[in-house]
Amino acid sequence: MNTAKHSKKWSLPLSRKKPFFARSKHVSAYISTVLFASWVGTYLDLYFVGKQMYSFPARPYPAIFSINIAFTLIGLPILTTFFLYFIEKMKTWKKGVFIVTISLIMMISEKRSEAIGWFAHNDQWDHLYSFFGYSLFLTIIWKFYRWMSSL
Repeated sequence: MNTAKHSKKWSLPLSRKKPFFARSKHVSAYISTVLFASWVGTYLDLYFVGKQMYSFPARPYPAIFSINIAFTLIGLPILTTFFLYFIEKMKTWKKGVFIVTISLIMMISEKRSEAIGWFAHNDQWDHLYSFFGYSLFLTIIWKFYRWMSSL
């Protein structure tokens, strides 16, 4: 008489790997958010450069573009991707601290890029505007990402 043995495979826990549709939804939320951040950043730069609040003395194709398209089309998407990657792994209260920290770093980076000659503000500009602007921008980007992830 043959007896069947219980396979050890059946007692293993289910795979924790997310199904493809869940991963593609995650990727599409990332891509949508990165494009949104680039779009918002581009139009904010166009607005503030148009109002002569700041300028980009060193930029690619200065005869064509009044803004630094390298930053808005390459730098900002890369930074947004890193921002999303790290912030989604944090607990709620750490997210606020992270946004404030990045805003401070960006404010300091603006001052450094002015010293190098990549960026110039007019005399009425206060760098606290940059801090609050980046805080608001990053909060909106995070909320947009969460909204896109929930669809």
